[in-house]
Amino acid sequence: MANVEQIQKLVNDYIENQSFSGNPEELYAPIKYILHQGGKRMRPTLCLLACELFGGNIDDCMVPAVAAEIFHNFTLVHDDIMDQAPLRRGMETIYHKWNSDIALLSGDTMLIKAFQYVLSMKKEYSYDVFAELCKVALEVCEGQQFDLNFETQENVSLDAYLEMIRLKTAVLLGSVLKIGAIVANADDNNQKAIYDFGINLGMAFQLQDDIFDCYGDVKVFGKMTGGDIADNKKTYLYLKALELASEEDKNVLRQLFAMPKGRDENKIQTVLNIYDKYNVRGVVTDLMTKYYEDSLKNLDNVNVAEERKQVLRDYAAYLYTRNK
Repeated sequence: MANVEQIQKLVNDYIENQSFSGNPEELYAPIKYILHQGGKRMRPTLCLLACELFGGNIDDCMVPAVAAEIFHNFTLVHDDIMDQAPLRRGMETIYHKWNSDIALLSGDTMLIKAFQYVLSMKKEYSYDVFAELCKVALEVCEGQQFDLNFETQENVSLDAYLEMIRLKTAVLLGSVLKIGAIVANADDNNQKAIYDFGINLGMAFQLQDDIFDCYGDVKVFGKMTGGDIADNKKTYLYLKALELASEEDKNVLRQLFAMPKGRDENKIQTVLNIYDKYNVRGVVTDLMTKYYEDSLKNLDNVNVAEERKQVLRDYAAYLYTRNK
């Protein structure tokens, strides 16, 4: 089996050799800009690793793997518009470099491109892969809307937040792994086990991102910290702080999150001080670890030789211990 670095190189080389040019130039230049930034390439990497895990041919899986990467970047483009985010991966966002109208149209074009890629693959796989991508696209939109709703919803439960990040983040990791399994003709039980592995890994990944948003190094993380607080996002950290805090601190948090969106360094630091007071970071880190450990249990349920699973175990461990 290929290792992660070999697969990431294959993905990067494939994307570099794709043409994302067209007219009008303003529509296509942002697509080329974001897809050539690199990034972790986590989703196509997982897709190809799953295909290899079940004995499939990764050449047959490259097109849907890249389609998933294009789709993922489409969600980032639209996410940055909604968050009015200036930085992504340490570079200007499309929203900031061009404008929101161009970002909106370029993002829509990326979604269509992703679908076109899937439709160009072998017909024996294309229907099932297309159905899976459509399913996850709808779920991601549902998750994004829940995320927006939470900003103005007074009472958000911890369970509701976890369901939101399952839809917004985790389902795509589960789906790309399932797509790899589909291309490799894995049976239904193996498809479910590898999908569940991705769901739990995705939950851990998003909780870790929430921690990085508050405590990460901007030079390493690639975007400004405190963005979720500035945008009044009710992350698990915020919701857990509300659960643990004194009435006085709860009122402070509620008042700060009732302020208009926008960076206010005093607001961000005050919220972080309350998080630290109740060790919210530690609580969320423990939950992240539980999801990671559950993902490894899901991998145990995959019915292939143990040695074939090692590359996925190692990659999951890398994601769990990452610093950005």
